[in-house]
Amino acid sequence: MAQKIYKIFISHAFYYDDSHDRIVEMLNKAPDFSWMNYSVCVHDPLEEPEDELEYAIRKQISCVDLVIVLCEMYDTHKKWIRKEIDIASEMGKPIICIYPRYIKKVTDEVRDVAKDVVDWDTDSIVEAIRKYAL
Repeated sequence: MAQKIYKIFISHAFYYDDSHDRIVEMLNKAPDFSWMNYSVCVHDPLEEPEDELEYAIRKQISCVDLVIVLCEMYDTHKKWIRKEIDIASEMGKPIICIYPRYIKKVTDEVRDVAKDVVDWDTDSIVEAIRKYAL
């Protein structure tokens, strides 16, 4: 039987810090796990109209099996991550959240929409993806 390839959208705020890149690297290195990154790549979002960004996010999320929200980015980039969460919820896409690396704090707003909140650990993340992905 062929291994499932998970189609995943990872929340971001277009101002990449190492959190987004680190999750991508962790998933790429996970043993016996295949995935495709459906996150929106925007090189200079400040020049993109908001409706074009929302359209791109909506288009990408429509194709995925699961959305990952990086909780540590939520407070500082709430507007776009909230939009990503709303779109995923509207489309019936499961959401898993990843705790901030150094504190186990998640807003109720995020916790309420998440299927699970997991540690910043490859095994925990992959297990949640396998459990909740469409």
